Amino acid sequence: MLSPLRGLFMDAGLRRGSVVAVEGAGALSLSLVAGASADGAWSALVGMPDAGVLAAAGMGVDLERLLLVDEPGERWPEITAALLDAVEVVLVRPPGRPSATIVRRLSALARRTGAVLIVAGDWEGAALRLRVASAQWLGLGDGHGHLRARRALVVAEGRGGAVRPRVARLWLPAPDGTVTDAGVLPERLAPLTDLAPLTDLAPPADLALPADLALPPALIPSVDTAGAVA
Repeated sequence: MLSPLRGLFMDAGLRRGSVVAVEGAGALSLSLVAGASADGAWSALVGMPDAGVLAAAGMGVDLERLLLVDEPGERWPEITAALLDAVEVVLVRPPGRPSATIVRRLSALARRTGAVLIVAGDWEGAALRLRVASAQWLGLGDGHGHLRARRALVVAEGRGGAVRPRVARLWLPAPDGTVTDAGVLPERLAPLTDLAPLTDLAPPADLALPADLALPPALIPSVDTAGAVA
């Protein structure tokens, strides 16, 4: 598990045999695969032809241990089931809302094999649900420039012991393509001059966070008048 994501999980990482639902099929879902891949796991992407393989590699996904099934069609449940029996992590984007039968079957198979099933979309009974509650791309100024990095507020909600919402402010991705704490900008990178305070990435109004939930101060950097991270 990539260290910036650990705080979103009760066990500081993906639990074997679990199902994690991620809103969308972008950088957040790929970052979970990257974390497992960095630990030496084999992984697979199913139904994600537009996934940025180079971007995934930049996050830390080992392409030599990655299987791709871009267009599984209506056979996606069977293909996903076969992969759950062959690799440690499967990221799948169903073409539509899966039936209750498919959900039960694949969830049970993940528990039996010990593989982690990451679903890009809704999944009834998922142990954990992750979503980007708010985000800000950096790099464009006055209508020109290049997108270089995205700061995101990620929220994790789940069942049982994971009911308590957890939040993390992340570079997703950072300017070098990696995933890092939003309060940390690697020294090897050129300073960004268009930074705004991270307090603009506030939890949405519909997110009922516990009153005693304190965000780590380290994730909220100060910004001087020149716009540089202090």
